Amino acid sequence: MILSTKTTTKFSNKQKRKSLKLFIQEYKKVVQFFIDELWSLDKIPTLLPKEVTSKVTTWLSARAIQAAAKQASGITRGTKQKQKQRLFIYNKLLQDGYKYNAIRLKKLIDKEGVSKPNIENIQPELDSRFINMENDTSFDGWLNLTSLGNKLKIVMPFKKSKHFNEMLKCGKLKTGIRLSNKTLTFMFDITDVPLKETGKVIGLDIGIKNVFTTSDHQKSRQDIHGWNLEKIQQRLSKRKKGSNGFERVQSHRKNYIHWSLNQLNLSDVKQLRLENIKNLRKGNKSSRWLSHWTYTILFDKLNSLCTKLGVQVCKVNPTYTSQRCSQCGWVRKSNRHGKQFKCTACDYICDADLNASNNIAIELPAIGRKQRLQCNNRSGFYWHVVSQEPIVPGAQKV
Repeated sequence: MILSTKTTTKFSNKQKRKSLKLFIQEYKKVVQFFIDELWSLDKIPTLLPKEVTSKVTTWLSARAIQAAAKQASGITRGTKQKQKQRLFIYNKLLQDGYKYNAIRLKKLIDKEGVSKPNIENIQPELDSRFINMENDTSFDGWLNLTSLGNKLKIVMPFKKSKHFNEMLKCGKLKTGIRLSNKTLTFMFDITDVPLKETGKVIGLDIGIKNVFTTSDHQKSRQDIHGWNLEKIQQRLSKRKKGSNGFERVQSHRKNYIHWSLNQLNLSDVKQLRLENIKNLRKGNKSSRWLSHWTYTILFDKLNSLCTKLGVQVCKVNPTYTSQRCSQCGWVRKSNRHGKQFKCTACDYICDADLNASNNIAIELPAIGRKQRLQCNNRSGFYWHVVSQEPIVPGAQKV
């Protein structure tokens, strides 16, 4: 498997950073040109022929043009492949008789369509033909970037982070690199770890105030300086977007999340069950404080940890996991009051995040969304592991 780590470019002087920015801007223009050329083609080649690459007007070298063309081809093919997969699933749902699900998917296909990918955040990917690394006493290493075009040569110092050294122990440093204005991303070839066959299954609930809470009573905590995720979110909401202060707090938030998840003990765990959260704020209004909560950083770090430890990752539907009583199975909106969970049926009391993680850890049967909404809004319902249908009050429990 391929894992990556980032180092900062802040040790380079102003002229070197300016040259790097100039190259990245020109590289993006070339990638955008090739995407425009390839977008109308039905079959997109991995390596573009000379007839296509010769059309671009740029000061980049022939090697850099080839690298940009290859990256543009991969981006374009990936974007179109996603739409093809949706159409395949749509046709399969129709064939299998799931007409309702097929109609919903068709609405999504028609709404989003296939639009040209946004390359604003693209990072140039360069191979061994462009880079050469040297060791030095003043820094951990020097990165020499050559064959960029216009006789441009960039020599950038870098320092190895703790994560860099960990990756170096586990695997072999690859010759490729990704560039951005502020970071250098190195790739490592790590030996695949076989998935565990023995161990326990735990559920993990992610939150806005606490980074995580697990069903085996593990929980995130404050760091030695008294910071937790809630305080960092509050601090971030007071910063102006795009300012240096905003970026510093963003970096603080990411570092705190990574530090918290590194405390997670998965030594005797074979499967980690997570909420399948996506498009959480799409079409919904949220406060400035809530809008700065990001679950993608948490999931990316958890996936990385589980991959290195051989732990299986299973994502489950998060619907009503915070409202269901993990003891008796009673589901009702009034069960949860902020951080406290109190079941209105059996009076079970515990931390709301712990209760949710207990529900995530077990396999609950699928029940109709319409039935759940009706029962939950009116009077609640029982949702048992052995039951396939919700049981409304007054009916016999399974």
